[in-house]
Amino acid sequence: MRMKPLNGLRILEFDGLGPVTFAGLMLADMGAEVLRLTRAASAGAPVFAEVGGALLHRGRTAVPVDLKSDSDRERILRLVDGADAVIEGFRPGVMERLGYGPEVLHARNPTLVFGRVTGWGQTGPLADAVGHDLNYIGLSGVLHAMGEADRPPPPPLNLVGDYGGGAMMLTTGVLAALLEARTAGRGRIVDAAMTDGAALLGGLFQALRGQGLWSERRGANLLDGGAPFYRCYACRDGGFVAVAALEPRFYAALLAGLGINPSEAPQHDRTGWAALHDRLAALFAARDRDDWATHFAGTEACVTPVLSLAEAPDHPHNRDRATFRNGLPAPAPRFDGAEPPTPTVPPLTALGEAAWSKRRDDP
Repeated sequence: MRMKPLNGLRILEFDGLGPVTFAGLMLADMGAEVLRLTRAASAGAPVFAEVGGALLHRGRTAVPVDLKSDSDRERILRLVDGADAVIEGFRPGVMERLGYGPEVLHARNPTLVFGRVTGWGQTGPLADAVGHDLNYIGLSGVLHAMGEADRPPPPPLNLVGDYGGGAMMLTTGVLAALLEARTAGRGRIVDAAMTDGAALLGGLFQALRGQGLWSERRGANLLDGGAPFYRCYACRDGGFVAVAALEPRFYAALLAGLGINPSEAPQHDRTGWAALHDRLAALFAARDRDDWATHFAGTEACVTPVLSLAEAPDHPHNRDRATFRNGLPAPAPRFDGAEPPTPTVPPLTALGEAAWSKRRDDP
């Protein structure tokens, strides 16, 4: 069995909430050795009793530390000496005040990649302001585009800001900087701001808006629920189906499955979208969700059931791919020849015992 692609990389994670934790999860899932420095006051089982800990903390050892302690500081800096990257999610200036800023760490380890993730970024008028995921994506313009017309935008969980705009951008930036460090012999600082990342994720819609192809009115566009062939519908049993028949061929399959004459429902005639939506809503409301799933199975109509969190692990496709293990999502993406065992949350390790394992290329 081949090793995972990040095997041999050493990442020191200064524990936090939201994006830095998810970035640590991603890096560990891809094979990096990640040590997670937690607050000493949280040492013991309660660390892993935290909501989400079984997933968000898996694959890396927790090392309780007091970041303000001189004795702990020396041990932490020795770990920095052997690390390839540090990731942290504190507000700007906190790491510097604690004595772990980029200048201090680069003086000891010039090739170190210093990954930082915040809501507003390290610079700008709001850099020192407090906020949460919803605030950051609100400033990016993306939140305004979500939801139904004439209603406030709904919180899209914390997927767009914390995880998409924050953790994924931090992970990508750290990996890019690690590649450069191998050839250039120097590290750099990665400034991942959730506002920046969320804005980038919404770039397609900014481009469409600039061409007059996207309306600022929610629920009036192709991908925001305005199109009757790209949205969810309620079924008789209270379940929902997702309809995503974007291409003409798929749209034709949808109409055929619903018994609708194509001449009665031109796909891109927006003047008829409201009436077609009402017609589709009435049809889908007449049968149960799983009945519709069976009805459209094997067709190109792009109609699938909307599964609950409890249902998703038991779907045959997810079971076949082992998308979930012990009820939690498995690592993604996958790499050929490197199928891992189910990741777990390792036990706590005292700071005095924490050490990097041998690198893959060590003699």
